[in-house]
Amino acid sequence: MNTKQRAYSILDLLLVSENHTLKQTFNNALKLAEHAEAYGYKRFWVAEHHNAENIASNATSVLIGYIAEGTKTIRVGSGGIMLPNHSPLIVAEQFGTLGLLYPNRIDLGLGRAPGTDRETAEAIRSDFMQAAHSFPNEIEKIQTYFSVENEEAQIRATVAEGVDVPLFILGSSTDSAHLAAKKGLPYAFASHFAPTHLWKALTTYRQEFKPSAVLEQPYVIAGVNIIIAETDQEAERLATSLIRMLVGLFTGRRAKVQPPTEMTDDLKDIMRNPQVSQMLKYAFIGSKATVKQKVESFLALTNADELIAVTHIFDINDRIRSAELFAEIMNELK
Repeated sequence: MNTKQRAYSILDLLLVSENHTLKQTFNNALKLAEHAEAYGYKRFWVAEHHNAENIASNATSVLIGYIAEGTKTIRVGSGGIMLPNHSPLIVAEQFGTLGLLYPNRIDLGLGRAPGTDRETAEAIRSDFMQAAHSFPNEIEKIQTYFSVENEEAQIRATVAEGVDVPLFILGSSTDSAHLAAKKGLPYAFASHFAPTHLWKALTTYRQEFKPSAVLEQPYVIAGVNIIIAETDQEAERLATSLIRMLVGLFTGRRAKVQPPTEMTDDLKDIMRNPQVSQMLKYAFIGSKATVKQKVESFLALTNADELIAVTHIFDINDRIRSAELFAEIMNELK
């Protein structure tokens, strides 16, 4: 196994737990980010989702500002901004402003999916499908708005020109891999929920990568589900919230994150369901020793430069403890 030091980060969907308000959810995201900063995490990314009662990451750029203001050194960014939902000019203005307020700390991860259902996507932007097909061109527009050379253009994002906000391509298929390679940008793959094309996408990205002004070598970030507790049994108990959430996702009955219960045979059967099992292929659940072994194997297989952890746990204190233990694992794998 390549023994280079890997960066480790957090992706937060701001899932809303049962009996928690939205404001509590926002506050908990900041609390987690503060601890992540202390534990040596490189970045704290916030997702973009819409029209889901159990997900509070709607106004991504606003949340990034809130979290960046409450922290000092950790990078804060989008995992990601779903670009077809937005005007490239507005995105450049928002993230240029964030980059000026929090220098050298803001990341702009860009994705093509809507982060919602079709009807909501059309309510957000009536020409969503056309914008999705124009994703590569929309990225070029953002790059142009951030360039100093655009100061002579008729249409400008003046707050973005020359501001250092790195761009990342997010994806779950080979389409995004081709694009990230062609543009010479870092690539974040959503293996935490869409692992099917992971190997092909990473191979495509690395083989086709063209060095750019911002990146000389391919840079891969891989998403993993992480739930770590003091014992395997306790981690499995915490994971029952995730299993119930997935059941709601597959049945169309989404609900807020439920408190954990004891792991039952019925829940174990759900985890063995082919659809659930595939989605949780890279869900590392257990004690520190158990998860360390799984993470080490995953890194040996992918040679990812960075892991970004998604942790769906009901209680914020359990999430923080899981984040602490994951940081210990990543530092021990030097």
